[in-house]
Formats: sequence, structure tokens, C-alpha cells
Amino acid sequence: MKQLRLVAFGLAVALLLIQTLSPSEALGHAFPIRSDPRVGWKVTASPAKVTIWFDGELEPAFSAIAVYNSAKERVDKNNGRVSSSDATVLEVDLPPLPPGSYRVYWSVVAKDTHRTEGNFPFTIQEKSP
Repeated sequence: MKQLRLVAFGLAVALLLIQTLSPSEALGHAFPIRSDPRVGWKVTASPAKVTIWFDGELEPAFSAIAVYNSAKERVDKNNGRVSSSDATVLEVDLPPLPPGSYRVYWSVVAKDTHRTEGNFPFTIQEKSP
């Protein structure tokens, strides 16, 4: 059992070294590392905005974010932007939203011109009496 753990650890270290030292096309892509509200979260109050943090700097002119309700109507303030103080942050302001299901759609271009996109849900729950 001890030898199996040692072999597994050695393989993990080797893979990490290979990934770190090898040039990779994916290194230029910007991928989300966290969001607020979080992916799939249920919140009890309407958030003031949606914010997504990425692992690399974004090109403001080619990056977008939008929020839609379950009827596929856009509900954000249509002011999506890369933060002026942190080029790894994409955000959009929201008006007060009623309880319901929402989906955030994002599309970004990294500084080296690689595009990534995705979407995630969040829910605003009705407050319990």
C-alpha cells in the first residue's frame, strides 16, 4: 500500500512538471476561477451585480457578459465591462430582481486573442416568512 502511494505521488509530481514546463496552447485562454454569485448558488436577495474573476487579463473590447431570466429576457443593466481596476474581472450591474432562475452568459478574449465562453445559473429564492 505504501509503494502504491509513493508511485501515485511520483506520477502526480511528474505530470505537474510536464504540464508546467511544456508549452501549451491553452495557456493563452482566460478561464473563470470564481464568480459572485457563485455558479448554481441560491441567494435570498437580489445581487447588485454579477462578477466573474478570470485567471488572465481580458481584452475589454471583445469581452461581454449578460444575465437572462427563465423567460430568456435580458435583465441586466446592459453595462457589462472589464473592471478598470483589474483586467481579470468581468462584471455587469443588475437592477433589483424578483425571485426566480437566472443564467449568466459570458464571452471573453484573453490578451493574446484566445476566446473562451460559457454560462452558469443562479437562483434568487423567495424569503421565508
